Amino acid sequence: MSIKGVCFLFLLLLGANSGTIAQDSLRISRLMDSIRTLPTDTAKVSLLLKTGTANNRYFESHKQENVFLQEALGLAQRLKYPKGISAAYNEIGTNKRNKSLYIVAEDYHEKALKAAEEAKDTFLIVFSLNNAGVDCRRQDKLQKAFDYHVRALVLAEKINDIRNICVATNSIGNIQLTTEKYDDAITHFNHALELEEKSHNELGVAINLGNLGYAYQGQNKLDLAIQYYKRSLNMNLKMDRPIGMAICYNALGAAYKEKKDYATAMEYLKKALEVNDKVDDKVHVAESYLGIGKLLGAQGKHEEARENIMESISISTFWGFKSMLMDAYKALAEDYKASGDFKKSLEAADKSLLYKDSILDERSAMALAQMQTIYEVDRKDNQIRSLEHDKTVNELRTRRNVTTTFFLAAFLLMAVVGGFFYIRHRNLQAKKQTLQLELRSLRSQMNPHFIFNSLSSIHRYIWSNNQEEASDYLTKFSRLMRLILDNTQHTFVTLNKELESLRLYLDLESLRCNGIFDYSFNIDPDINDEEVLIPPMILQPYVENAIWHGLVHKLPEEKGLLTIDIVLKNRSLVCTITDNGIGRKKAMEIKDRKGRLHNSVGMKVTEGRIDLIRKINNKDARVMVTDLEDEQGQGIGTKVTIVLPAEFIF
Repeated sequence: MSIKGVCFLFLLLLGANSGTIAQDSLRISRLMDSIRTLPTDTAKVSLLLKTGTANNRYFESHKQENVFLQEALGLAQRLKYPKGISAAYNEIGTNKRNKSLYIVAEDYHEKALKAAEEAKDTFLIVFSLNNAGVDCRRQDKLQKAFDYHVRALVLAEKINDIRNICVATNSIGNIQLTTEKYDDAITHFNHALELEEKSHNELGVAINLGNLGYAYQGQNKLDLAIQYYKRSLNMNLKMDRPIGMAICYNALGAAYKEKKDYATAMEYLKKALEVNDKVDDKVHVAESYLGIGKLLGAQGKHEEARENIMESISISTFWGFKSMLMDAYKALAEDYKASGDFKKSLEAADKSLLYKDSILDERSAMALAQMQTIYEVDRKDNQIRSLEHDKTVNELRTRRNVTTTFFLAAFLLMAVVGGFFYIRHRNLQAKKQTLQLELRSLRSQMNPHFIFNSLSSIHRYIWSNNQEEASDYLTKFSRLMRLILDNTQHTFVTLNKELESLRLYLDLESLRCNGIFDYSFNIDPDINDEEVLIPPMILQPYVENAIWHGLVHKLPEEKGLLTIDIVLKNRSLVCTITDNGIGRKKAMEIKDRKGRLHNSVGMKVTEGRIDLIRKINNKDARVMVTDLEDEQGQGIGTKVTIVLPAEFIF
C-alpha cells in the first residue's frame, strides 16, 4: 500500500467514526449517572470495574482516563476494600502499559500486589505478580521480571490457576529467549503450549508455537523453526487473526532469507504486506516494506531495494514511527554502501543516528514525566487520607463536646470550678498548638530541602547515559518519595518507618558516591521499632552531613563507615551517628579553601525542630557533637548524639 493509500484509509475511518463520537460520549455519561445512583457498597465497585473494562477502547481512542476505573478505585479506598483496590490498580496499570508508560504501570501493579496481599487473595497476588513482571520485561529489567514471574508460577501451581501458569511460563520463556538461553526457553514454551492445548486456547497455542520457532531459529535450526512458524500460521489462519498472520509471514520470510532461499522469502514477505492491510497498526506495513528492501539488497537489486526502503520511510514519517525510521535509514545506509555510493550512505547513517538520539531523549523525558505522575498520584492519595483523618477527628471532637455539655448541665457547681481549670487548660493548649504550628512549618522547610538534594543526585545520574541503572535509581527514589510523603503528614512516625526511609536514602547516596562507604544500624534489642515513635526526617540531615563533609573526603583506598546506634535510656531515645571521616576541623579547612559560603539548611531546621520538641514536651531533647581524635590529636571522625523524649503508640 502506498502512502497515499494509507492517508485515504485514515480519512475514511475518521469520517466514519465522527458521527458516533457524540453518541458514545452520551452513552458513557448515562452509564456513569446510572451507576452513581446505586448503593455505595462492594457490589458497586465490581460493577464499575466491569463497566470500565468493557469501555477501555472508548477511553483509549479518546486519550482520556477511564473514569469508571478511577471511580472504582476511589470507592474501594473509601470502603477499605483491598480486593477492589487491587483489581482497580491492576486494570489502571494495564491501561498505562498499553500506552507504553511502563514505569507508571509498574508502580500501579506494585500497589495492586500490596492490596492483594492485604486481602490475602492468592489469585489476585498471582495476577499482580505477572502484571508487574510484564512491566519490568518491557523496561528490559529482566532479572526483576524473572523473579516476579517465578513467584507467580509457584503460587499459581498451588491453586491450579492454569491461565496464570501459562502467562508466567510463557513470560519466563520469553526472558530466556531474550538472554539467548534457548534450551531453557524451549522447555518453558513447550510446557505452556501443552497447557494451552488442554485449555483449548487457540491464541495461546499460536503464540507459543511462534515463540518455539524463534527459539529454534536462535539455535540456527532453521528447518525446525520454519515448521513451528507454519503451525502458528495455520492457527492464525483458522482464527482469521491478521496481525498473527503478518507476524508469521515476516518470521518465515526472515528464516528463508537466512537459508538464502530468496524466492520463498520474498513470497512470504509479500503475503505479510498483503495481510497488513487488515491490521490497524501501520507499523507492520512499514516493517514489511523494510523486510522486502533488505531482502532485495541481499540479492544485489539495490534500486528495487531502495524503493521499498523509501516506501517504509514514507509510511513511518507519516505515522511518526521513529524506531522504524532509525532501522530504515540504517538499512538504506548499508544499501548505498554496498552499491558504492558512500556519500549517500553517510547521509542516511546520520539520519539514523538522529532518530536514535531523538528516541533516547524521548525515553528520558518520558521516564521523568512518569516519575512526576507517580509523585502527583501519591500526593493526592495522601491528601485524601489526611481529609479522612480530619473528618474522623472532627466527629470525635463533636462527641466530646456533647458529652462535656451534658456533664456541665448536670453538675452546675462543678462547672464553676471546672471553668477555671478549663480556661487555664485552653491557654496552655493554645500555647502548645502555636509551638506545634511552628514545628510543622519547620517540617515543611525540611522536605523541599531534602527533595531538592535528591533530585539533583538523580539529574546527574541520568546524564551518565546508563539508562538501566538510572531507571533502577528512579524506582528507588519513587519508593523513598512515597515514604517521605506518608511520614511527613504526621508529627511522629514509628521507628521502623523512619529507619526504612533512612536505609533507602543511604542506598541512594551509596550509589551516588560509587560505594565509597558502608553503613550499619545497631538497634537496642529492648526497642520494639513498631511501637516507638520518632519525629520524621530527624536523623537524615546529620547522616547527610556525615557523608558529604566527612566520608567523601577520605582517601580512595580508605573505606568509609557510618554507624547508627539507637538505644533507650531513662525514657529517652538516644540516637548516635558515628562516622570515620576526616573530622570537622579538616572539613572546615576544605570548605574555606574552596570558598564555600553555604550553610546547611537541613541542620538548622532540624536543630529548630529539636528545640521546639523540648519546649512542647518539657523533656530532655538536645544534640551533642563530639570530635573523634587519635593519639596524635588528628581528626578520625565525628559522633553526633541526638537525645529525644521516648514516645510510644500505646
